Amino acid sequence: MSAAPGSIESLALDGPVGRLEALLNLGATDAQYAALVCHPHPLFGGTMHNKVVFHAMKALNGLGMPVLRFNFRGVGTSAGEHDHGHGEQQDVQVALDYLAARFGKPIVFAGFSFGAAIGLRAAMPHKDVVALAALGLPVNADGRAYTYGFLEKCDKPKLLLSGGQDEFASPAQLAEVFARLAEPKRLVIVPEADHFFAGQLETLRAELGEWAGEITSQP
Repeated sequence: MSAAPGSIESLALDGPVGRLEALLNLGATDAQYAALVCHPHPLFGGTMHNKVVFHAMKALNGLGMPVLRFNFRGVGTSAGEHDHGHGEQQDVQVALDYLAARFGKPIVFAGFSFGAAIGLRAAMPHKDVVALAALGLPVNADGRAYTYGFLEKCDKPKLLLSGGQDEFASPAQLAEVFARLAEPKRLVIVPEADHFFAGQLETLRAELGEWAGEITSQP
């Protein structure tokens, strides 16, 4: 018997280095899209239970989509060790392939911070991913400069949603990244928000939900 829409399934994905702990919030029985949300940096406490990840899930699940979250390798009960973003791209691939195999629907990808920077690299070329949302996309973090040239010719709808007080990417830096991206694209800066959208999570949820609703309502 399948679980009822709106319920949560606890899953174990078959990752490249072992089990990946995951949660699936089921969607409407007639859902036309599925979604994946990726969490922030594992070495700084990032997990699939992060508040931004949770609110992103709620925004997409509120549109009827089944939404998958998982812990990267070495996080929670997921097997393996942190691989500085390299192996984590393979983890994202596994999660996307799981959604594609289970639901056979177009996929909306959303990632927060490290989950965006790393997840976009796996999600952008994936044949079933039709839209990409980057929340708190880092440009300079932990002594590393992140670049996104691989997105510049991507013709899938793209959302950059960040805080005006984000310590890892200023509005000017994001605008520079955004300017290089192909259409369709949208840049949303929440002026009062920091990197973690403290006090502005409902705004994040509303902005992501509005964008995803527009994408998924197009014929």
